[in-house]
Amino acid sequence: MRPAVIVTWDFGLQACEEAISAMKSGVNALDAVERGIRLVEDDTSVDSVGYGGAPNSEGIVELDAAVMWGPDRSFGAVAGLRDIREAVSVARLVMEQTPHSLLVGEGALQFAIEKGFTRKKMLTDKSLAEWEKWKQDGACKESHDTVCVLALDLDGNICVGTSTSGTRFKLPGRVGDTPIIGSGFYCDNEVGAAAATGLGESIMRYSMSFRIVEEMRRGIDPTSACRSTLEWALKDDPSLRKNVIGLIALNASGQRGAAACQDGFSVASGDDEHIGLVKIEPVLCPNL
Repeated sequence: MRPAVIVTWDFGLQACEEAISAMKSGVNALDAVERGIRLVEDDTSVDSVGYGGAPNSEGIVELDAAVMWGPDRSFGAVAGLRDIREAVSVARLVMEQTPHSLLVGEGALQFAIEKGFTRKKMLTDKSLAEWEKWKQDGACKESHDTVCVLALDLDGNICVGTSTSGTRFKLPGRVGDTPIIGSGFYCDNEVGAAAATGLGESIMRYSMSFRIVEEMRRGIDPTSACRSTLEWALKDDPSLRKNVIGLIALNASGQRGAAACQDGFSVASGDDEHIGLVKIEPVLCPNL
């Protein structure tokens, strides 16, 4: 078995490289996914994930994150997590050290503190200045770019992880698809994994990640599974095309695929021989 990874967006290249490198050295997919996402969470140039991520309408960064482990389909997630940079690691501990699957808000924060995470400033000078400008004139660029990492390790185990600060200047307490199983992510060792990025309100309506995995269960390749899921949703509601939606998938054989409804979506995709960025054409896209 060869390791394989696919990650959303150009900024996911660092996560893809880290995950492949880790798995080549024998690290399992769960550890590799966490390592890759942590790089993006700490990268202040990424303004939609982790430290320096987009704040809510009150100027507070609230993070959503999740991990899911393919062998037993266990998962952990956090939503509306404040003051903690390492959201994906907290989500992993929810999965591994509690009887629960999703912790939110103050409960997620207190759990993180109990597990040794330190409260930290989450706004950078740049993100604070953008929020202050928005408060003054209402100017707001679109931003809901989740980092999603799908990984297949040397033992044939599959993991998916997600992390985001959510829609820019959202209402406090708003949660998108990122920490919601079946919508923002899904994973099954026998079949594969899928994840979504874009406007969570649209993605949740169609449980897109679960549908992609079930399409692959029927023997459809990852790209076709992503494409058919997106086409199905667009047929039901053509207005979805106005919003950014990007889907990625990885099957149990290591094939990767993606689909998008607008220009501008890209993925980092790789195995133990080659890693690179791929631009995804709207709706119809090539196998990766």
